[in-house]
Amino acid sequence: MTKEIWLKAIPFDKTLVTLGLESGVDGFVAEAADAEKILALGRTRVMTPEEMDLIPIDCKDDEGTAVEALRACRPVFLAKGWEIIPVENILACTEGLGLECESLDRARLAAGVLERGADKLLIAPEAICDLKTIVNELKLSQGTMELSPATITKIEHAGLGHRVCVDTTSILKTGEGMLVGNSSAFTFLVNAETESNPYVAARPFRINAGAVHAYCQMPGDKTRYLEELAAGSEVLVVSHAGATKTAVVGRIKTEIRPMLLITAEADGKEGKVFMQNAETIRLVTPEGRPVSVVNLKEGDAVLVRTDVAGRHFGMRIAEDIKEG
Repeated sequence: MTKEIWLKAIPFDKTLVTLGLESGVDGFVAEAADAEKILALGRTRVMTPEEMDLIPIDCKDDEGTAVEALRACRPVFLAKGWEIIPVENILACTEGLGLECESLDRARLAAGVLERGADKLLIAPEAICDLKTIVNELKLSQGTMELSPATITKIEHAGLGHRVCVDTTSILKTGEGMLVGNSSAFTFLVNAETESNPYVAARPFRINAGAVHAYCQMPGDKTRYLEELAAGSEVLVVSHAGATKTAVVGRIKTEIRPMLLITAEADGKEGKVFMQNAETIRLVTPEGRPVSVVNLKEGDAVLVRTDVAGRHFGMRIAEDIKEG
């Protein structure tokens, strides 16, 4: 789950606030008298100490104080010095908890308690040197995802169809892309257009993802149809090693193109995906190398994600369902 990251700007420091804005924090905790100074530097949120509870955990009763404040819908942060057991106790019975963090290590710890972590982090000024790393790791990263090698069993011409190019606002690397497929239970890693050739320059912001009806894996263990994506949508980017992060869609290009129907098998399951018939469209081998669909052969191995079928409006449900 993406964390809210707030930066403590008490006392006000223009350099600190500017770095916070450039790093992409969600907002600032600052004195009311400094709010206008911060808002003059960028569009953001400012929360004053009077609008939140910063609670030190010195005894068991302090846990109850935090829980009561959270249930009253107050913004609550545990002050620096918090320990794991009290945090676990609070997370087990409520949501919305924030933790004040004075270093990168403490921020990483805060994000991983009970495998869920705090919902909000308040970064203290002494951690400013690590702020960009904290934001990149805890806001963009979505953990890891297990990928499996699949064997290509069939490649067929599939006529014309509407295919979707997902142009993101990020530069992706070789071996990174989106998971796309006919079924939410079997998705193929489609490499971004990171490779150039004599005829076309690389477009590493783009994933030529597949046909409009295809599922794509999204952040938060959800799926969407490619046709539903639009500028501003947040999508899940996956590397060949299974590392995941979010990217924002800058533009969607849907056009009629000649299509291929690609079938593969993995873990005793069969999956299919429709992709444009063009040299620049690539899947990913288990070694992390992009392979063009034009050069793909039966018997080749590519990376996929297998899962249990069953989605309703993109959310996982327990249902007896078969997708092909």
